[in-house]
Amino acid sequence: MSKLCEYYFAPHSPFAYLGHERLVALAKRYDVQIALKPFDLSRIFGLSGGVPLLKRAPQRQAYRLKDLQRWSEFLQVPLNLQPAYFPVQSDPAAKLIIAAQLAHGTDAALALAGAVMRAVWAEQRNIADVKTLLAIADGLGQDGQNLLKSSETASVQAEFDRFSDEAVAANIFGSPWYIVDGDGYWGQDRLDFVERAFAAE
Repeated sequence: MSKLCEYYFAPHSPFAYLGHERLVALAKRYDVQIALKPFDLSRIFGLSGGVPLLKRAPQRQAYRLKDLQRWSEFLQVPLNLQPAYFPVQSDPAAKLIIAAQLAHGTDAALALAGAVMRAVWAEQRNIADVKTLLAIADGLGQDGQNLLKSSETASVQAEFDRFSDEAVAANIFGSPWYIVDGDGYWGQDRLDFVERAFAAE
């Protein structure tokens, strides 16, 4: 039986974007199943003492940009430090990813999540715009119109709320967050530890 990695993230998170493809590759290498759980990061911030980006002290904002630049260059992942559409409301995108998971399975949802994050951080696209989300899903051959309809249903909202409730219960306070064998790892810079957890007997 393969291991399970619970993957909590917000689609607008730059650090989730930087780590996404690496996580997917690691899971394939070690035959680990990913449980994709997009959640409400703004709700988590409010409960855990986090401060929204624009309300952080200038020195913290400046360091964040430098850190993103370092990781982008090191990983050779393209990233606009100050994208045209950020901050952005990402709940509709999160629900679209959940709808894809329910309709087409985890691999399709992971592909959509990666495309949505690239849209924000590499392609200067607005993921709060329904037409943009439709185009992203269609570009993957996932029938965006049906996914959009599904993303607006009570069942998808219930999943989004459940993942957010689980994040609160698990004391999660950031994105991305990975849980393997009951241990939590915050941030794409912890993927080395995640890999060790995947490899452990």
